[in-house]
Amino acid sequence: MTTNTADGSADCDVLVVGGGVAGLSAATFTARHGFDTLVVDAGDSILRRNAHVENMPGFPAGVNARRLLELMSEGATAAGCERRRGRVTRVEVIDGGFDVETEDGDRFRTPYVVAASKNETGYLEGVDGVGIVDRGKTFVDTDERGRTGVDGLYATGRLAEKPHQAVVCAGHGAEVAVTLLEDDDQPFYHDWVAPEGYFTDRGRDVPPGCEEIDADERRQREADSLETMRSRFDDHHPDDQPTHPSLRED
Repeated sequence: MTTNTADGSADCDVLVVGGGVAGLSAATFTARHGFDTLVVDAGDSILRRNAHVENMPGFPAGVNARRLLELMSEGATAAGCERRRGRVTRVEVIDGGFDVETEDGDRFRTPYVVAASKNETGYLEGVDGVGIVDRGKTFVDTDERGRTGVDGLYATGRLAEKPHQAVVCAGHGAEVAVTLLEDDDQPFYHDWVAPEGYFTDRGRDVPPGCEEIDADERRQREADSLETMRSRFDDHHPDDQPTHPSLRED
C-alpha cells in the first residue's frame, strides 16, 4: 500500500505514469509480484477513441475499447495496484530513486518509475540521461527491454516507440515490468496459477507470482471468472465514443 511520509509525499515501490494498456499491464505484473504499485493516470488514453478494438487475443469478435481498459484496470486492482487520477509534471532523481510531482501538487517517492504516457515527455525533460527522440511525435530512447539511460527509469508502449497496436503495447508493458523485477534481482516470475502439487510434489518452492490451488478452488475461480465476464458484457458500454480532439465541436 502507498504510504504517506512526514513531508506530505507518498512512498511506493513502483510508480507508473499513464493508465493505458501498456501502463496497466506493467502495473499488474509488478503489483502481483508484491511491489507496492501506483498508477497515476490523466484519464486520456488514446485507446478510448477507438470505435472497436480488433486483433486482441481472447476476443475473436473484437472488444469495446472502453470496456477493455476497464477490464485491464480491474485486473491491476485485483493484483494489488492502486490508482490515482492526475497528470505527472515532474520527475526528479533523488537518493534512492525519484521524486514525482503532479500538476495538483501531489508528490510521490519511489525507487522505480515506468513511463507509459504515449508521446508525452515533458515531465522527463529535467532528468539527465533520458534520451528524447523527436519524429514529429516524441519518444523515449530505450534498450530492447524498456530501460532508459537512468537506473530505475523505464519506458513502455508507444512512448518506447513500439508499434501502435494495443496488444503489442500491452505485451511490452508486461515485458518491461518483468525487466524491472529482474533488475531488482527478484526470483523468476510466474504469472499463472498451478494445480495443487505442481511444484511442491516435485520438491520445489512455489515461484513468486504463482500459487497452487486445489480442484475446488479452481472450479470456484472459474465460476467467478464466468460471472465477472457475463456481468461486464451483458449490455452496451455506457460511455460516449470520444474522437480525435481536432474533430470535437466546441
